[in-house]
Amino acid sequence: MAKITAADVNKLRKQTGVGMMDCKKALVESDGDFDKAIDILRKKGQKLANKRSDKDANEGVVLAKINEKQNFVAILMLNCETDFVAKNQEFIDLANKILDLALANESKSKDELLNLKLNDITVNDTIIEFVGKIGEKIQLAHYDFISAPKVFAYNHQGNRLATVLGVNKTDSENIDTIGHEVAMQIAAMNPVAIDKDDVDPKVLEHEIQLGKEMAIQEGKPEALAEKIALGRLNKFYKENTLLNQDFVKEPKQTIREYINSNDKELKITAFKRFMLGA
Repeated sequence: MAKITAADVNKLRKQTGVGMMDCKKALVESDGDFDKAIDILRKKGQKLANKRSDKDANEGVVLAKINEKQNFVAILMLNCETDFVAKNQEFIDLANKILDLALANESKSKDELLNLKLNDITVNDTIIEFVGKIGEKIQLAHYDFISAPKVFAYNHQGNRLATVLGVNKTDSENIDTIGHEVAMQIAAMNPVAIDKDDVDPKVLEHEIQLGKEMAIQEGKPEALAEKIALGRLNKFYKENTLLNQDFVKEPKQTIREYINSNDKELKITAFKRFMLGA
């Protein structure tokens, strides 16, 4: 039986971040073999992850970052079970490390990101290790990206909401201000699409059906209900499509008018919005 010293336990704790008692148990079980002890701790994390797989993980952080070239932006949501863990700096650091890895590799999907190596093991296994360390369910709930000539990211205070967007050019006057303002608009007003033609047909179908039902409830003739519902779509577009929304900072103009007043050739190519609980 190998003699397990406090220095050995501390060394394993620094390598894995796992608590002292769990590190000591792993070293005892592995008879002092560090590699085997690490495997034991990983298996513990996997076992706990399986055990807590049916738990709700509705807390966490939402973060967004752009790369150095400012032509690729990534956004993710890393979930946990409690607000206590969500505010833990190690948890926030883990989310940032995963996001930095996504940027470095320009990851195109959540699955691709989960299979990238972070400190010699995959992101997926890194998350499982963290589960073993903190005792809560952790999951990369959402990941997305935008690639464009120029991109922007906005992180709302508290790490519960973030937005990203891309534009079609890099040399527009006041472009950094415009990008920042539009990113905050997306955070505040939660548009469903860039413009009228970009709205998902299923969303439109739902809105038309809802409008018909409302018209009938208001006593309008059923024969006119669909016409009335279609007429109400203009209000839906104004409230829910980015370019047609009133600019929060200057309600007398729409976002389209705000952008055009600076550069009529500047176009929003895409946007994403992640929010905890949404």
